[in-house]
Amino acid sequence: MVKKLLFAATFILCQSAFNQEQQYIGGGHSQGVTVSSSSDAKLYDGTYTATGDKTINGAGLEAKQMEAVRFLSQATFGADPPLTEYVAEIGIEKWMDEQFAIQANYLTPAINEIFQTTFETFLAEGGDSLDFTTRPNWVHLDYAWWENTIKGEDLFRQRMAYALSEILVISAESTLASYGEALGVYYDILIENSFGNYRDIMDDVSRNVAMGTYLSHLRNAKTDTVNNTNPDENYAREIMQLFSIGLYELNQDGTYQLDTDGNPIPTYNNEDIKEFAKVFTGFGIGGRIDTSEATFANSIYIADVTIPMKMWDEWHEPGEKHLLNGYTIPEGQTGDEDVSDALDHLFNHQNVAPFVSKRLIQHFVKSNPTPEYVADISAIFADNGAGVRGDLKAVLKSILLHSEARSCEWISDASQGKLREPILRYTTVARHFGGFSPYEDRFWNLSYSYNNDVDQHPLHSPTVFNFFSPGYSPNGEISEAGLVAPVFEIHNSRTGINYCNWVYYWVEYEYLLACSTSDVPEENDNVVSTNMSRLYEYAKDADALLDQLDLFLCHGQLSERTRGIIKETLLEYPPTVIGLAERIQLASYLILISPDYNILK
Repeated sequence: MVKKLLFAATFILCQSAFNQEQQYIGGGHSQGVTVSSSSDAKLYDGTYTATGDKTINGAGLEAKQMEAVRFLSQATFGADPPLTEYVAEIGIEKWMDEQFAIQANYLTPAINEIFQTTFETFLAEGGDSLDFTTRPNWVHLDYAWWENTIKGEDLFRQRMAYALSEILVISAESTLASYGEALGVYYDILIENSFGNYRDIMDDVSRNVAMGTYLSHLRNAKTDTVNNTNPDENYAREIMQLFSIGLYELNQDGTYQLDTDGNPIPTYNNEDIKEFAKVFTGFGIGGRIDTSEATFANSIYIADVTIPMKMWDEWHEPGEKHLLNGYTIPEGQTGDEDVSDALDHLFNHQNVAPFVSKRLIQHFVKSNPTPEYVADISAIFADNGAGVRGDLKAVLKSILLHSEARSCEWISDASQGKLREPILRYTTVARHFGGFSPYEDRFWNLSYSYNNDVDQHPLHSPTVFNFFSPGYSPNGEISEAGLVAPVFEIHNSRTGINYCNWVYYWVEYEYLLACSTSDVPEENDNVVSTNMSRLYEYAKDADALLDQLDLFLCHGQLSERTRGIIKETLLEYPPTVIGLAERIQLASYLILISPDYNILK
């Protein structure tokens, strides 16, 4: 009976975890009520005492903490107990407002500092400077990304930057592998504008040297009839298809507009691509790393990558450009004016609001938002309430406060939820279980092995199309139900088994993060160890241990079936020092590979 009452109270709290106007038994409204009991319960081998008054004062209920962890799983790279308690105390919206005000933690300074540190270590260990890379590369990029992810305070902003990096994609899996600073400068555009305006992002990425190199509009020259060359169409295609309007005309709820035959209506054709390609001609590097003056012919190799590309008008395609829906850029303008007109034209296209809104919802909340959810967010994108279009702060806040993101009624809906991305499974463990840094509080980590095993690491997408398609639907029940499951595109027998192996490393060998052995002094460890010591007292009671792991990894959604299987196994280990450690490792491993953890609902 007590269990049923607690469940009922928990459900009520779930419905209004941050609404304290209602009063009910178990919600803390126990003033004037006296509770008598024959004895106090001694829990977890005597570690905690449960007094009689706790049966009605709500002290043992964890609905607010469950909601806080669930929210933080959507909005950050993972939460530890102190952060969870803080959000449960102040509320989701106030925490978001605080995060909006926190200073941004940029990637480029960290990359350059790490590059200098590794260079000095290399020399101190007897290395020859001629054998060291001349500039930061993908290794220093990886180190910096993990350092900021584990230690940074701007948790919300960093997660939004990562979401944007999966829409406006560039990758170290290209010629950019040797240009870690260039990749960092690009990522900093996303960090800087995470709570800004999408139009500014479109402009900044279009003029960025790394993007110009990746999608080949750096040194993209005007038509040359003598040599029979035409403007490169790569960026013109992708800025439409992937960064702004998509392939088909959309309603504001994200559904396709259909022609009279019931077919989707394309947003552009090959002629449109050619016209946009003319717009993105004339870009060269903005400055060199040496004292020489930059020219249009210079490549990223000698570029000062912190400076945006410069428009060289003599290499820009002259004349009118005929864009979408009858819009024409007039002749006689400068190249910069043409680019600005084209970006304004795309930004104000009716598709941009539902296109970007749906992708952000899919990243943060669920793979299959209802048309109503998409329409609500599209309306905010179109107008934030103050007449501003493209306000990402308003969009992001609306996404995470929407009823489909917060209401418990949606949790059991078949269309709710998403498979956690492999990198988010990793960061959640890294941030929750802290880790012991063996050397100078560094949290450096290489992407190579994890990326090879699970097919994902930030800024290492195999193509401009990201790690997975937002419309991917795996064969079987999901496809038959007319649903999509984008992350399942990189979930298969190989990546699934490899992920389980990584979990084993994290919990059994306590191998959490690792940099190259050559990047720390010879006598120092290069591995950041997992720290699961806080679970030791809870492990004395199997239910207590599972309660903790359920709360922080599954948000209270651990199924009775999964719980029962794990508990039965845990009880085979005696509550000795070794036995308790084995309980922690086994319980953590089994939960981290379970659908209860890997499916975020």
